[in-house]
Amino acid sequence: MKVKINAISYHLPETVEGIETLQHDNPDWDMRKILDKTGIKNRHISSPGETAVDLAFTAAKKLIESSAESDGIDLLILVTQSPDYVLPTSACILQDRLGLPKNCMAFDINLGCSGFIYALSIAGSLIESGVATKGIILCADTYTKYIGKNDRTCRPLFSDGASATLVESSEVDCIGPFELGTDGSGYDRLIVKHSGARVEEQSETASLVMYGSDVFLFTMRVVPTCIKNLLKNAELKLENIDLFIFHQASKLVIENLIRTMSLDKNKVFTNFENIGNTVSASIPIAIKDADTQGRLKEGDNVMLVGFGVGLSWGATLLRWSEL
Repeated sequence: MKVKINAISYHLPETVEGIETLQHDNPDWDMRKILDKTGIKNRHISSPGETAVDLAFTAAKKLIESSAESDGIDLLILVTQSPDYVLPTSACILQDRLGLPKNCMAFDINLGCSGFIYALSIAGSLIESGVATKGIILCADTYTKYIGKNDRTCRPLFSDGASATLVESSEVDCIGPFELGTDGSGYDRLIVKHSGARVEEQSETASLVMYGSDVFLFTMRVVPTCIKNLLKNAELKLENIDLFIFHQASKLVIENLIRTMSLDKNKVFTNFENIGNTVSASIPIAIKDADTQGRLKEGDNVMLVGFGVGLSWGATLLRWSEL
């Protein structure tokens, strides 16, 4: 696609929850064992009343202020699974709060860990086809609001946060091809029950349920094939990739992907240790951090891979251009 990423900003809630808090709340947890699996020491927690829309708004304001790129934005995509309301669309609320023009199309994408890849493919298609000129992709979630303090599976992993990515046309191909897929038979392996129209017991509260082993096995099954197919379509080999940026699921997941694919670990970027798993925002946050840390240079081939809730997966390639 003759579309490029021109800027990325992100925002994390001020409240930081470390492993000490988890241990205090759950004295019977073996935190050393949990940390060895997750690799996550600190997570960011949204405050009561602070929503994904609020986080996305702050990330978008940072983007607009830092890049001076508010003019001409005619596309706004919000990737979230924790919207303010069932309706209206949260992206419409953000269009107004951000003061974007009324000729700006705005819509939500209800996807999690693969959501940024899907949004990038849609935004790129709209821009390349001439339907849109310049777009902002927002990724924001507040999964922690669905997690109980004694949830050993989910609480040590998930973090709240938001990212904002500016995309517009380019004279050369900078993004693509894409490899996307779905296995809806595993929809209940990662699910917030009692959260929509299909409610079995009205008295039950919405809560996140994850069957970690099943999600892990799904990841190990589909991601290697996804990567192989993407490389084939791009007519590249593993050694042609300068940096891999995976969804920042956990240390266990990424280390196993490195081993399964025989990847050079020095070519795999991670930042989950003090950020946690921020769902759809994890990949753009990682791109921004990789750039800030000098891990990206002009012309690099960067592979982005998302996977998780749905069950869903997606991958694409970036020809890196300095932000």
